[in-house]
Amino acid sequence: MPIIYSTHPLHPHATDMLAEAGDLRIASALDGPTLMRESRDVDVVIVRAVLPADIFAGKHSIRAAIRHGAGLDMIPVEEATRAGVLVANLPGANARSVAEHAILAALALLRQFRAIDRDLRKDGWFTGREHANTARELAGRTIGIVGMGAIGREVAAIGHHGFGLRVLGASRSGAGFPPYARAIPLDVLVAESDVIVLACPLTPDTIGLMSRQRIFSMRPDAILVNVSRGPVIDDTALIDALRENRIGGAALDVFSKQPLSPDHPYLSLDNVIATPHLAGITEDSMMRMGIGAAEEALRVLKGELPVNLRNPGALDLYLRRFGDQ
Repeated sequence: MPIIYSTHPLHPHATDMLAEAGDLRIASALDGPTLMRESRDVDVVIVRAVLPADIFAGKHSIRAAIRHGAGLDMIPVEEATRAGVLVANLPGANARSVAEHAILAALALLRQFRAIDRDLRKDGWFTGREHANTARELAGRTIGIVGMGAIGREVAAIGHHGFGLRVLGASRSGAGFPPYARAIPLDVLVAESDVIVLACPLTPDTIGLMSRQRIFSMRPDAILVNVSRGPVIDDTALIDALRENRIGGAALDVFSKQPLSPDHPYLSLDNVIATPHLAGITEDSMMRMGIGAAEEALRVLKGELPVNLRNPGALDLYLRRFGDQ
């Protein structure tokens, strides 16, 4: 019976789908040695945690690694390709959830929800209410979106249609822009935006993309929202800018090192909203991602190719490994 190995429990609908096709196993722990040991005899791996770089080395029976989501930085794609392991993902499956979170975070910063809630609980009604005098509306402002993939386009749609925002975008490919979004160079976007949303993938080119120079060129009241990956931001520079009130604030869902340590400087700053990498997690998105991952797993087990195959370079070796099955 085929074995499907998932780093995390799946949505009940996905579990039911896979139960009819094979033996679904959930990782007992997420450390590298455990994932290595438990995946040797499995057919498909469903991924919600970082896989060790050598998980596809040596003798194993893995046919495919399927990302429960969009970002491929959790899967060592080059190593998978060399081993003849197919890699697939689910682009757009959680885009709406992430985009709604980005807008929610921007609103919370502009309306100072964190300080209001804290002071209301600590010092009473009137102290909390005082913050409203310096709160700002989102409507009519300029939003700059870095990365115009599925998430970036959803953020743009909500911003434009829901709040009348002027939408600017920066993308390496220059593609994917809706008609109401203007493509401009990143440095111009940073300088002109009231709200900057990072929605780009993590690649060697995007590490440190929000550098000290770019952070310090933001408008004094601009806010930065990161739903991309932590290393896209120069943390030291952002902390300096926030401490010195050089920018209006930051809403961060992802961090260079996760989990975030309890004594991290971000957690001591009033102009920061920090969330534990949950922008893409809702009941709705978990069902979509679970079902999508299950469908891709079932295709592989039937001898078909994933719809969202991301490493076609693995096909020749993959077919040599499993073509006669």
